[in-house]
Amino acid sequence: VHIGRDITVDELQQHYDAVIFATGAVGDRHRDIPGAQLQGVHGAGEFVGFYDGNPRFEREWDLSASEVAVIGVGNVGLDVSRILAKTGDELKVTEIADNVYDSLARNKAETVRVFGRRGPAQAKFTPQELKELDHSDNINVVVSPEDIDYDEASLEARASSKSTDLVCQVLEQYAIRDPKKAPHTLQIHLFEQPVEILGENGRVSGIKTERTELTGDGNVRGTGKFTTWPVQAVYFATGYRSDAVDGVPFNREKNVINNDGGHVIDEEGAIVPGLYTTGWVKRGPVGLIGITKSDASETIGMLLDDAAAGSLPSPTAGDITEAFADKGVDYLTWQDWQRLDAAERALGEREGRERKKYVEWEDMVAHSRAQ
Repeated sequence: VHIGRDITVDELQQHYDAVIFATGAVGDRHRDIPGAQLQGVHGAGEFVGFYDGNPRFEREWDLSASEVAVIGVGNVGLDVSRILAKTGDELKVTEIADNVYDSLARNKAETVRVFGRRGPAQAKFTPQELKELDHSDNINVVVSPEDIDYDEASLEARASSKSTDLVCQVLEQYAIRDPKKAPHTLQIHLFEQPVEILGENGRVSGIKTERTELTGDGNVRGTGKFTTWPVQAVYFATGYRSDAVDGVPFNREKNVINNDGGHVIDEEGAIVPGLYTTGWVKRGPVGLIGITKSDASETIGMLLDDAAAGSLPSPTAGDITEAFADKGVDYLTWQDWQRLDAAERALGEREGRERKKYVEWEDMVAHSRAQ
């Protein structure tokens, strides 16, 4: 059911005491580097949507590039890099759909380069994600010793955050170890600021970076030393962007729903009764499951306080399915979803997997309604 097309937020509030918006972030942030329009340049969100089997995204992916650049040193960049560096057969034990496996099985990537403009203490990885890169026998993770550098602010960041210190330790271990024999190389390049994507005949042929150095406060400046790296594809993993929800106050600079930590608020800062938000559309695309759980708890705490105080608006209409019937809107129930869940588990069981996804809307709906 599409909010804003099938039913409005105002109509929703006629049927519910409270509405929580947890719509996440799937769009990619703007890319303003020269050459970003070339064929072979992708946003991480597009690629993640593909291999997660999101029905709104592509069904096939061109993975003919033998050398690939990933821009961004966060967990999304790691996730994209790991998928690009692994083999299709390694990933077949997961819930990926057949169309995703078929594309990944044709993956030609041998070298994946991850670029970040600052140093180890400023990388946005989580330690566990960074360690898990090395769990594959097919991936040799490389960090150059010259990329291990700290200024005063970086040392303070390590001292004040266990997670930051652990990330630095893992990167240091990658930098000092002997190379691992593996068919794919994944190199994390720190202190390299991408400045231009190069192309031939409209396609990506390389990426140009400028070497940077720390300035003492955790920031960096350019050194005037440039390097050109041969690559045939570039993935931007520089952040996701949430989309506005029709009828809900939205901050278009930060790409989040206007909120005070849980309540939706209007442009004047006043609480909009009965509307709440949580997740990345509330705070921006930062944090993994643990932070998201705490974030949801904060929002629900506000909702419960409002309910106890009697400040929630009262619905004025009956069951929402009656409204859908009047409008001719098709919908699925929780029981329908459970049937789809069972069908996907059964599909995976035939191949010794926990689950195998259906990715077409029509297939999902058909299995949701199968009796």
